[in-house]
Amino acid sequence: MTVLEKRAAEEAAPPPGTPPRRPRGTAWLLTAGLVLALLVLVPVAAGIGAYPIPVGDVLGSVLHRVGLGGAEPDRVAESVLWNVRFPRIVLALLVGASLGCAGALMQGVFGNPLAEPGTIGVSLGAAVGAVASIALGLTFLGNWTLPATAFVAGLGTVLLVYAMSRSGGRTEVVTLILTGIAVNAFCGALVGLFIFLADTAAVNQITFWQLGSLAQATWPKVLAVLPCAAVGLLLAPLYSRRLDLLALGDRPARHLGVDVERLRIVLILVIALLTAAAVSVSGVIGFIGLVVPHLLRMAAGPGHRFLVPGSALGGAVVLLGADLAARTLAAPAELPLGVLTALLGSPFFFWLLRRTRRKQGGWA
Repeated sequence: MTVLEKRAAEEAAPPPGTPPRRPRGTAWLLTAGLVLALLVLVPVAAGIGAYPIPVGDVLGSVLHRVGLGGAEPDRVAESVLWNVRFPRIVLALLVGASLGCAGALMQGVFGNPLAEPGTIGVSLGAAVGAVASIALGLTFLGNWTLPATAFVAGLGTVLLVYAMSRSGGRTEVVTLILTGIAVNAFCGALVGLFIFLADTAAVNQITFWQLGSLAQATWPKVLAVLPCAAVGLLLAPLYSRRLDLLALGDRPARHLGVDVERLRIVLILVIALLTAAAVSVSGVIGFIGLVVPHLLRMAAGPGHRFLVPGSALGGAVVLLGADLAARTLAAPAELPLGVLTALLGSPFFFWLLRRTRRKQGGWA
């Protein structure tokens, strides 16, 4: 090899430490695998429970409802499927997709794989609204009171964090995260205060909500989260290319035509919309927004064109699987869904911390 050929090879080679490029087909294989997992999980989750229903009857009922033939099962099975199981499954898919997509957006905005929606106070802010509604006995919107107060409080908390961290027309990511930590601590104190002031019945309801669960899923709750989830999930992929440019750094992104400040504002609002809507109907469910995007990034690379919609799909699969496990592992009792995701997500988070530190040679 001549000197010129060696120099050309060196210039074409990626810099040291650059992860190997994944084949383009990896994203398609992952997408197909996640869709297949959903197609398997949904009928299985619909059939398993205190009143078992064969998968064939589940599929027959669905086909019968949509007018494609099939056979309607007995009246009890039909009621269990459409009044209990399917609302819970649809709610799990919406909440999981919202949390997974919000996590991918958070990590893209902050440029940090350790970020998750709770970083900017959405989850605990929504918890304050829900706990206040329960402790004070608010019922001004009927059954919609708790989801509405949780959503408004979560969105308001994000706007407060953003306003407090903004200075000179710009927002520094570090300041935003530190402000979120402080506001999270304050929200945690407010939750504790409301628990102290609540009566025994309200405390039991607050505890159930804080642990996270889909046990009280109904079609009205599905309709409560559906508009916000649909808007957020449709908007998020539109910003994938700009998130890829933002990954280069604020200054290079500005030189390439990205309005960094406006992009952060819009995406933080989308994150708040997705997370507050999900938390308002399911309680606090952690680690979905942290684990799912990072696993997909490790498998298919950092490109947001796949990562954002893929995280929504992956979040739906993971939360539906976790909810199925919560219903069956300790049957006839039911494990709190938030506790189960924390038990599984915490070890992964510790491993992720060690892996990040080892790759970067420290935290400096």
